[in-house]
Amino acid sequence: MQEILFYKPTIDERELELIKRAISEQNTTIIEEFEDKLRKYFNAKFAVTTINNAATHHLALSAMDVKRGDKFICSVNAFPSIAQAIRHFDAEPIFVDIDEDDFTISPKALLECLEKNNHKKLKGVFVNHVAGQSAMMDEINEIAKHYNIAVLDDANRAVGLTYKGEKLGANRSLLTCFQIHSQTINPTAAAGFMITNDENIAKKAELLRNYALVSKLDKSGNMDYIYDVVDIGLKYDITTINAAFALGQFEKHLDFIKRRQEIAEIYDNELKDCPHISTPVKKREHIYNQYIIKVDKNRDGFAKELLENGIHTSLHYVPIHLLTYYRNKYDLKVNAYPNALKNYQQILSLPIYSALKDDEIAYICQKIKEIAKSRV
Repeated sequence: MQEILFYKPTIDERELELIKRAISEQNTTIIEEFEDKLRKYFNAKFAVTTINNAATHHLALSAMDVKRGDKFICSVNAFPSIAQAIRHFDAEPIFVDIDEDDFTISPKALLECLEKNNHKKLKGVFVNHVAGQSAMMDEINEIAKHYNIAVLDDANRAVGLTYKGEKLGANRSLLTCFQIHSQTINPTAAAGFMITNDENIAKKAELLRNYALVSKLDKSGNMDYIYDVVDIGLKYDITTINAAFALGQFEKHLDFIKRRQEIAEIYDNELKDCPHISTPVKKREHIYNQYIIKVDKNRDGFAKELLENGIHTSLHYVPIHLLTYYRNKYDLKVNAYPNALKNYQQILSLPIYSALKDDEIAYICQKIKEIAKSRV
């Protein structure tokens, strides 16, 4: 029996070359090179790297000087790092429902939420893009402009994601967060970064990510014996080794997108007539950093049978209002967000990554069809 992991990175000599350089050179410029390439790629004024995406979320809010009692609207269908970053300030996340087809924040739900929560402490909406398809940014920005709140967004590992032909970055939002690499536990390496055109946010983020420490540095990055601390800082600056790995991965992202789109096309064709299975609804440009199907009959049992056949799957995402902390903290009802709840009962993310082989894709499709037909 084959074992097909949900995700594994594609690593070759380029990453090893850059990591070796990071180790051997005392005055390496890899971090600066990485940030420079990000600025040029996104045509943005600033790129601020961090140790991971969760750090980027927290750093972004720190740079915005978020205070206790401030409020941010965010999708109930997101990885919890966004809501957790908000809560670290003792600020309040306000959750909204999603579009049933593309899993992203619903502009209609956002508008309804703002009509009820137009509060002076409301600072912004933190939008997340799901599976490699962007949220409806024009509609969201129009609503946010009317209510005079900031738009932040999280593209997760969807580097290269476009909306109406334009790369998501700093073009439609105050800032956009990304990450390189996606393993939550025991990652090979990790990196996050923030893209923005706002100089105040960028400069404050750069200051805060290293203790808010001010000092002269020598060519190897060692501090002078005199230093100062000018704010409540963090320790979120990226290591040179992680930057080396991230740069190597970033250089391949177009190849990764092309391969994922090829895999998605195979899934689409093979599973389009499969009973009990719905393939992703493509409303806009899609780069498929997840491939999310819907299973209309016993999704958990379906996933269990796939695992028994060596195929690992995942969920994107468990709605935040069902997670113990948020359910208890805010007394949230299970049916408070009906679209997210309905989707959660059916969604299942299949393996989709550059290292996935054609015979593995065929095996996955075969097993899905076998399991689905056994339930007719």
